[in-house]
Amino acid sequence: MAAKTPAQWKTLFENVPFHRENYYTGPLGPDYTPGGTCLRLWAPTAEAVTVTLYHKGDGGAVLGTEPLVRGAHGVWSVWLPGEQHGRYYTFAVTVDGITRETGDPYARAAGVNGVRSMIVDLARTAPSGWERDVRPTIPPAQRAVWEVSVRDFSQDAASGVRPAWRGKYMAFTQQGTTLHGDGIHPTCLNYLKRLGVKYVQLMPIFDFGSVDEAKPLLRQYNWGYDPTNFNVPEGSYSTDPTRGEVRIRECREMIAALHAAGIGVVMDVVYNHTYRTENPFNSTVPYYFFRQNPDGSFSNGSGCGNEFASERPMARRYLIDSILYWAKEYHIDGFRFDLMGLYDAESINAVRAALDALPGGRDILLYGEPWQGGASQLHRYEANKANLAMLNERVGIFCDDTRDAIKGGCFDAREPGYVEGKPGSFWDIGAAVAAWCRSDRLPPHAPSQIVSYVSAHDNFTLWDKLLCVRYEKPEFTARDTVALAQNRLAAGIYLTSFGLPFMQAGEEFARTKKGVSNSYRSSPTLNRLDWNRAEKYHALVDYYRGLLALRAAFPRLGSTDRHAPEALQFFALEQPLVGWMLPAVWGDGAAWSALCVFYNPTETACTVPLPAGQWKLLSDGTSSSLWRGPSRIFTGNAPLAPYSATIFGAV
Repeated sequence: MAAKTPAQWKTLFENVPFHRENYYTGPLGPDYTPGGTCLRLWAPTAEAVTVTLYHKGDGGAVLGTEPLVRGAHGVWSVWLPGEQHGRYYTFAVTVDGITRETGDPYARAAGVNGVRSMIVDLARTAPSGWERDVRPTIPPAQRAVWEVSVRDFSQDAASGVRPAWRGKYMAFTQQGTTLHGDGIHPTCLNYLKRLGVKYVQLMPIFDFGSVDEAKPLLRQYNWGYDPTNFNVPEGSYSTDPTRGEVRIRECREMIAALHAAGIGVVMDVVYNHTYRTENPFNSTVPYYFFRQNPDGSFSNGSGCGNEFASERPMARRYLIDSILYWAKEYHIDGFRFDLMGLYDAESINAVRAALDALPGGRDILLYGEPWQGGASQLHRYEANKANLAMLNERVGIFCDDTRDAIKGGCFDAREPGYVEGKPGSFWDIGAAVAAWCRSDRLPPHAPSQIVSYVSAHDNFTLWDKLLCVRYEKPEFTARDTVALAQNRLAAGIYLTSFGLPFMQAGEEFARTKKGVSNSYRSSPTLNRLDWNRAEKYHALVDYYRGLLALRAAFPRLGSTDRHAPEALQFFALEQPLVGWMLPAVWGDGAAWSALCVFYNPTETACTVPLPAGQWKLLSDGTSSSLWRGPSRIFTGNAPLAPYSATIFGAV
């Protein structure tokens, strides 16, 4: 009998009878006990499956080979008696007469580079005190996300992190780090505790394929958006990638250290595609887990060669099971979906419902990019911006409308936004501050669904973008007072907006990548956080710190009530000025009020009413002047830089 064509597999997988006969709800993957381990693999199209056991994760002698037995719903299984913790294994799966050796797609541990799966007793990988680790309680008003790569966080020798831990999970656990060990200027976790962000979003930490864990990492670098094993931590971030249990323990230690500091951990998840089309999914059930074109070839809406078929029942089950695994076994506090527009809305809502069912699960964040990386064969309602009203009100989206209104489009380096003086751009600022709830630009939604930001790992850093707009040939490492003022203005807008504020690590100290807009595989030196800049631009850091503290005093800014932004009062100021006030209500700190008024270089004077009382000028990051109400006149001679933000908070 001839082997099936990709188009024939597509026809089979999209038939209702196939899923009725093969949908399985029981356990999958290795089920460890001290007396023995059961391996289960969903492979309904397989003709035969065997498992080969190894002592090591790479090389070494074969310990033995055992056949698996087919059971109901396409599940193959084998019982391995005795102690199996630390044993490595691969499957040989025969489909249409072709046998492929593969790792286990349901594995929770793996050897170097994730080629061989590993049987693990998770209890043995728990760091000391892990059973007492709990997610920190973070009120919505205090939610602010700081995005960083594990590698970038501590790769800089100036970080004060011990050499063996630089670029590793364990760097997050080192207490009291300072710049060059000077004991004065905080770095890493010590810095984060002072800054005031309450969530760290980690760029991919599951096992990815673009970095060779068996080779030195000095010159190797990649962001990690190329998954190999979705349920296994990345080995290059561990101190020993050859031992499968080490990466699990150290990843958990990192999370526990952040939790102890009162900081939640958001995991950047990339279920939308895999590194290669040759992967454990395709070697186990060819074509099933990936969306297909009419001719059966792989759809490429990710721009990376394939895309995950979340609408197929067992693929959707895998997605939900994997998210729940990280939430339960690693105590993850939130999930950021890469290219969320490649998932159907029903699947994303199912993920949200599954998280909600966990103890405390309703506090776990869930948001994503509401777009795709290319044309897709997803012919259902996508989890994108146009279908925002179809998503659960606690599923958020990155708002490129806010990003582009504030700093200009991200695909044209020289396109300006409001902070660079783009004519007419002030109209969108008010809408952005109200999380687009008072605009018809987006479908009806809760303000908390809007992730407000001006920089992320993709595209230019904020600093580089500001300089690219102003100069044909920027000097990215030079100090630029106008760019600093524009940076403050951008932060002043999105950090006082309704919704969830988000920032790229180092934005608050003018992070530069020297104009490289897509540094996913650039040098470690270009990508790492330059901790010397945190000291050099300490006034800017303090400005962000003040904004985060001010924001925390206004619970309504994190409200889920779609009517909450209606309380904003906008001022009829001369164009292009934009001003707004959120009147105080009970529960806003000590009856705080705040007012933000934004200036450009053409303004010479502006009178702004303030409630009576004492007000502290927070705008320039250095002033500690007290300004008293009920009103003040600010002129061109006032201590405000061009394009600066004046932000007041009650004292």
